[in-house]
Amino acid sequence: MTARSAPDGPEEYRNIRVEHRGPVSWIVLDRPEKANALSNEMLDEFSDALDRLARTGGPVVAIRGEGRGFCAGYDIGEVGRTVAAPDPVADRERLARNVNRYLAIWDHPKPVIAAVHGYCVAGATQMCVFTDITIVSEDARIGEPALPLGGGYIAPLWAPLVGPKRAKELAFIPGNSIDGRTAVTWGWANHAVPEAELITVVETMAARIARIPPDVLRVKKLSVNRAMEAMGVRTAAAGVPEMDALLHLSPSVAEIRAWIGEVGIKEAIASYGRAPETAPAPTGRETR
Repeated sequence: MTARSAPDGPEEYRNIRVEHRGPVSWIVLDRPEKANALSNEMLDEFSDALDRLARTGGPVVAIRGEGRGFCAGYDIGEVGRTVAAPDPVADRERLARNVNRYLAIWDHPKPVIAAVHGYCVAGATQMCVFTDITIVSEDARIGEPALPLGGGYIAPLWAPLVGPKRAKELAFIPGNSIDGRTAVTWGWANHAVPEAELITVVETMAARIARIPPDVLRVKKLSVNRAMEAMGVRTAAAGVPEMDALLHLSPSVAEIRAWIGEVGIKEAIASYGRAPETAPAPTGRETR
């Protein structure tokens, strides 16, 4: 268990904070020195806090990030490591475990709001897909991982919100991202506001939501989720770990991993960010 119990107070965590502010209980991703990257310990703490808040705290749950951004995605040294898993079944189970953490937001008895500022990358966008409402700062950057080491894991979860063509546009370009205003236009987020107003807007919305009795809110959430599940959202989510685990075994991804080992992660990311005519190819043939 990663949390430490305070003798006379709430549960304490190393990588997140839980703050109760009126009708809203905040889960704060609190690893700013690592850009709030999702380590295994942080993910365990997040799941624990989410479970506790089903029974305690305010009638609305909200999620935000400490520091310059919401979250840089999975910690590449742990959850997003670039070493191929020797066991594809174990790899699939690992990936499914992460998706199930976010489905717990979808299934949570309380409304859950994401407040996104700065950057929101890769696995962090999965988290926000399953929140009930997402409010973003106008200049937030929301998007894909910088390196094509997986596939079928991020963008398919966007598809019910933004449609297949925009999900493919996101997935096909390494490190592709959109700003907060575009996220609203695409349907990924509800509202884009100035960053200075983000927390106030979320807490004001939470206060209005909290005027609805909890049992009524619960059924309202269930009814919308049921409609989405009838369209296959949960089935699609269950399929993304298989696609990603399959791609992790592909020769192209193995070659890219080997190239990253030669040039280093920073140069690899920089290479994919350059214009095609100036970027060196990471393998002996043109990369996809």
